[in-house]
Amino acid sequence: MKILVTGAEGFIGSHLTEALVAEGHDVRAMVLYNYAGSWGWLEQSAVRDNADVFLGDVRDPYGVAQAMSGRELVFHLAALIGIPYSYYAPASYVETNVTGTLNVVQAARDAGAKVVHTSTSEVYGTAQSVPIAEDHPIIGQSPYSASKIGADHIALSYNRAFDLPVAVARPFNTYGPRQSNRAVIPTIISQIAAGERVIKLGTLSPTRDFNYVDDTVRGLLAIAKAEAAVGEVINLGSGYEISIGNTVALIAEIAGVDVEIVSDEKRVRPEASEVERLCAANDKAKALTGWQPVFGGRDGLTKGLTKTIDWFGDPENLKTYKSQRYGV
Repeated sequence: MKILVTGAEGFIGSHLTEALVAEGHDVRAMVLYNYAGSWGWLEQSAVRDNADVFLGDVRDPYGVAQAMSGRELVFHLAALIGIPYSYYAPASYVETNVTGTLNVVQAARDAGAKVVHTSTSEVYGTAQSVPIAEDHPIIGQSPYSASKIGADHIALSYNRAFDLPVAVARPFNTYGPRQSNRAVIPTIISQIAAGERVIKLGTLSPTRDFNYVDDTVRGLLAIAKAEAAVGEVINLGSGYEISIGNTVALIAEIAGVDVEIVSDEKRVRPEASEVERLCAANDKAKALTGWQPVFGGRDGLTKGLTKTIDWFGDPENLKTYKSQRYGV
């Protein structure tokens, strides 16, 4: 197929682009225009010479329309995702996540393309019931999550109003090689890999449903291929939850080190904004697409963390991270 990936330079986007090229698709990889002409993680990717790299910005409808030209399917991953930064720059999140999504679905409508829109488990807020199914209430506990709620509804409205084939994938806490250290697992691993044994973190009690990036990519591909997914919101999660504190202990065990955790006030989110519990129900994904996690449960998490630790252990990879500096 002729496919567009927005946000292809990012963590999940670069892995997805690699998978699509490996399947033999004609892939146009849209990356954020920047002064250096950088392709982000695609710079280090084996597929950089096998994808049509398009420099643009989802906030610009004209550029998005050009990127969409001739495409049959778009995976929309371009977004601002850092929760702490959304406290400082909420307007940027609305412009990129909401208006950007509007531009993508309108361009897809004009081009006659199918859309797989990427959501986030953060839209559920703290779990009111577990496991979290797709009909769980939607609660915006941060400007980031509120912007993604808006983006999801924009995308789904185009399915209802214009019969545009749209499916919404809702991944839970993806992790793996290339993830920004604004996420908790890279924060922990990069500090350990840099030789630190006093690990700076925020709150340790929240639980998360961590999913290795290969599972998330497989889920996105499965949703794109399933006609039954059109018009639906589909969780991509393992159904296994673990606290941040226990995640640190597991990573330290795999790495074979002893660590001490200290609370860094800068990393603690406002109390009402912190999502305390996330754990996915994935029955709908299995029923509609046949997808299920390969890296599920504690054993799967251990396997995925081991692969991630190995990647960060390469000095060439680690040098791109500022492990001792906290950035919002």
